[in-house]
This record gives sequence, C-alpha cells and structure tokens, in this order.
Amino acid sequence: MTLLEGLAPTHDASLGFAVPARNVRGRLVRLDASLGAILAAHAYPAPLAATLSDGLVTTALLGGTLRETGGGLTLQAQSDGPLQLLVCDWNAGQLRGYLKGDAETAPGDLEAMFGDGHLAVTLDETSANERYQGIVPLEGADIGAAIEHFFRASEQIPTLIRTALIESPETGPIAGGLLLQYLPKGEDGQTRRFAEDDGQPEPEDWQHMRTLAATITDAELASPDLAPEALLWRLFHEEEVRLFPAIAPSRGCRCSPAHITDVLSRFPEAERADMRGPDGLIGVDCQFCARTWRIHA
Repeated sequence: MTLLEGLAPTHDASLGFAVPARNVRGRLVRLDASLGAILAAHAYPAPLAATLSDGLVTTALLGGTLRETGGGLTLQAQSDGPLQLLVCDWNAGQLRGYLKGDAETAPGDLEAMFGDGHLAVTLDETSANERYQGIVPLEGADIGAAIEHFFRASEQIPTLIRTALIESPETGPIAGGLLLQYLPKGEDGQTRRFAEDDGQPEPEDWQHMRTLAATITDAELASPDLAPEALLWRLFHEEEVRLFPAIAPSRGCRCSPAHITDVLSRFPEAERADMRGPDGLIGVDCQFCARTWRIHA
C-alpha cells in the first residue's frame, strides 16, 4: 500500500478498496477542512453537528462509490420531529449539507431526534442519464444504521457502516467513516444477491470481514495522524487489499449568480415581478452556505 499524496494539511480523504478473495469492497472517508467549512455556516449545537456530520460522512462513503466522476448523490431526511430536515449532497467529490431543527434537541437515536419520517437516497448517474431513489425509515442508532438496513432489505447487499466525529481545540471537528459491502458473484458473472431473512446462513467471508471491521474505533476513524492506508493495514493486514485512486473531498456549493439567474429565468415574468424587492432585485437564500444573493432577473 502507498500513502496518499497531496492531502496535507487538511486530511480530507476518500479511499476505495476491495478484497477480491473475500468478495468484499469498501471505502474509508475522512472529513477535515470540508467538514469544518460546512459546520461553520451555521452555529449548530453539538448534537445537531454530530447528526449532520454522520449524514455527511455517510453521503461521502456512498458518493465515493459512483463509477462516473460526474455522478451525484443526495441523502435527505424529512420528518415531523425535533429535527425536520437533513440534506447532504455529493457531486464529483464536492460535499455540502444542511440541518434544520430545534437547537435544544437532545442526543438520541434517529426516531428520538427526527420522529416520524423517512430517509431518501437519490442517485444521479450522469453516464446513464438516469435517476434512482430509495426510501428507508428513519430508524436505528444513526444515519449509517438506516442505510445498512436499506441495503439489506432493498438491495440484499450485506453492509456495514461506521462513522465517528472527534473535536478538539487543536484540530477542530474531524469525522471519519468506513463502508464495507459483501458482493459475491453468481454463476453468470453478475452480482448474486444475499438476503439475511431467506434462510441462508451468513457467508463465512462476510462474517470474517465484518468481524475485523467491527473492531475499528472512533479514534482510528477520525484520527488526523492515521493515514487511510495505515488504518486498512491495521484492519486487514492478513488479506490482499486492492486500493483504488484516492480523492480529497471538498466543500462545494452550487449556488452562484449565474446558476441562480438561470433558475430564476425559468419562472414567468409575472412570478419574478412578485419576487422582486423595492430595489428591483430578487433575494435568494442558500441554506447550505448561509448566504443571501441579490439577483437581477
């Protein structure tokens, strides 16, 4: 394994890997400067910052698996509880996120923090010009647990997701995550699905890899001093691990005067007239970056 290059000093990293002999693929993600910039846009209390970080890491783990660099993935939770809206978006290595809810929300599982709601995962594959959306209940300890359930129930792909957030005065917030999936091949060369509730025993290869991955600690996931390759070596040093090209996630918001003007131009003139203020400009708020644009349109 070779160390990632060019990631200092922010430590933002996304590294895909596979263990072919075990029919397993995975990804390690670490968010440093990108996470700090997203959280800094709003004064999130600690429980809300932790929930948004969980969503951002999970989004980066899933988004990083897209084969097409132009592909995008959006994770959105809506509910009627203390937290009403969570939106995390991945597009070609750029990440953004926003959380709306009661600042007094206490830490808890998804049901306690969100109440009755759902989590939607929307995938845009630009190469195929297709959009896919999956819906999962807001149940489980965290966003990662809900996505694990989605893959098991809907895709029949055994999945493990672990996320962690550590904050210190020296480093600020740093989050990390691990994704592991079991993808055996069928006789026709295609992915052979495995359902935990169809009476099949859990495959030994998956048991072995899941057990090793479950030993990972929060400190290891979010440590700025532990390179992703070194962490993979700790976990799977007895396996032959194949690494894929690494990327450095960054904070990215698609709001810009040109983009907003283009969107507004699609509204009829009568509607745009109602939007204009006394100065003749249209005010547009971007919750992702906490910025208000004044647009002539």
